[in-house]
Order: sequence, then C-alpha cells, then structure tokens
Amino acid sequence: MIGVALFLALAAVVVAAQWIAGQSASNSNKVAVALLDISMGARITPELIHMVDWPASSVPPGAMTDPKTLEGRITRANIQRGEPVTEGKLAPAGTSGGLSAVVAEGKRAMTVRVNDVVGVAGFALPGNYVDILVNTQSDSGGDHNVREQAISKIVLERILVLAIAQESNRDDTKPKVVNAVTLELTPEQVEKLDLARSVGTLSLVLRNQIDPKSANTEGATKSSLLDGVPVSVGAPVTRNEPPSPQPAAVAAAPTPRPPPRVGDKVEVIKGLERSSQQF
Repeated sequence: MIGVALFLALAAVVVAAQWIAGQSASNSNKVAVALLDISMGARITPELIHMVDWPASSVPPGAMTDPKTLEGRITRANIQRGEPVTEGKLAPAGTSGGLSAVVAEGKRAMTVRVNDVVGVAGFALPGNYVDILVNTQSDSGGDHNVREQAISKIVLERILVLAIAQESNRDDTKPKVVNAVTLELTPEQVEKLDLARSVGTLSLVLRNQIDPKSANTEGATKSSLLDGVPVSVGAPVTRNEPPSPQPAAVAAAPTPRPPPRVGDKVEVIKGLERSSQQF
C-alpha cells in the first residue's frame, strides 16, 4: 500500500508539472529585449538583443517577436537594457543610420546658430521643446511718414530639439553650452525660421514638456514696454515742426477825422496867438 501511494503521488506530481508547463507556454510569447543599452540612431545587430518569455496578457503594443525582422533596423529612440524593442522606437525599414532616422515623417531638421544666452544657458537639450523668439523691426509698409520700431514676437512654438552640436543623446540632463542647435520642424516652419533669422535676432525659450497650450501674443514693442499700453505697430509719427513765421503786420492808415459840423467851436493856435472860430 505504501508503494502504491508513493507511485500515485509521483504520477500526480508529474502530471501537475506537465499541466503547469503547458499553461505557462500557452500564456507567454517570445519578445525581443535589448541585451545592452542601445543609443538613438544605432543599427540593431543580433548581439544587441535576445528573446525572452513574456506573459501574453501584458505584451507591450508593437513588441517585436521575430528577431529576423530586427536585423539592420535603426533605432529612433534610446532603448535601455532589458527593455522590449517596439516598432515605435524603430525607424522605417530601409532607413539608413544617423540623425535622418530620427526625423519624424513629414518633418525636417534645421540647425540654427546659438550662444550661451540664445541657447538658454545650455539647458535646451535633445528631447526638450522650445519656442522661437525673434527681435526685429516692424514693417512700415513703404510709408516714409511711419517710423519703424523694434518688436519682439514668438513666431514658432513647441519645437522639438533633435540635437545640440553633434550630440543627440536624450538621456543626458547636464546643461551643455554649444554653438548650434538642430530643431525638428514642418516645411512651413522651416520657411518661417529661415526668414526670422535673416531679418532679426533669434532666441530660444525653454517650455514645459507637457504644456501644449499656445501663447497667442501680439508681440512687445518699445511703446508697450515703456507705457504699459499696447499700441498698433506702424502708427504715424507726429513731428514737432517749428511754427511758420507770421507775415509782418501792415501799418494801418490813419483814420481821417470827420469834417466839423455846423455849430461846433474850433480853437486855432498860430504861434503864440490863440483864437476861436465858430462854424
């Protein structure tokens, strides 16, 4: 009886183990995971990934399950060690490496020259969003009687910083003062930025990463800055001209005396003699 009990117990353990293994195999999938840290713009090779069992109920969207489809793909974002490789972090198949693989579809990369002040003291890092501010002269519209005045205006908002100088690593949080910043823009924004840097001075304004609101401003002019009252750009200028000289007054002719009337008495003086005459 003891032997039979031991045999039945061993058979139950084997059956239970096989059932659990079958259940775990049916509820898990093979998912490609980064074996090492993979930087943005790098080409994936078989040495950089390995396949692991991942619960089928929690497989990340877009996770890669076939290692053959990963060969030669370019990453468009940094992938940490042990992180699943998803389609969203890969450039389209056939894309070559470099910064061009990071640029989103329909966007363009454009580099502008900056300094330690324009570049927000080096705090504008890859992955941050900035606004573009231009300082220029208002357009008088060809009217010579209208004086051009300085104006500062935000012309582009929420622009993604792709790279600073020749670095595109988005994991670095230490500020770096560089002389060039590469931005991701639409074709229309590229045209605006090119015109803005040719007609005025550019400045980068660092903004909150999760703030999508647009700042609808009219721009700041010297008049609104000093007076605190917004004024229309290109207002006519009143000039203080010297008063025009008045024509010299013409001497008025003497008014003739009316002739004496009848009955009036007139006193006549001749030398030392004085006499009176009656009319």
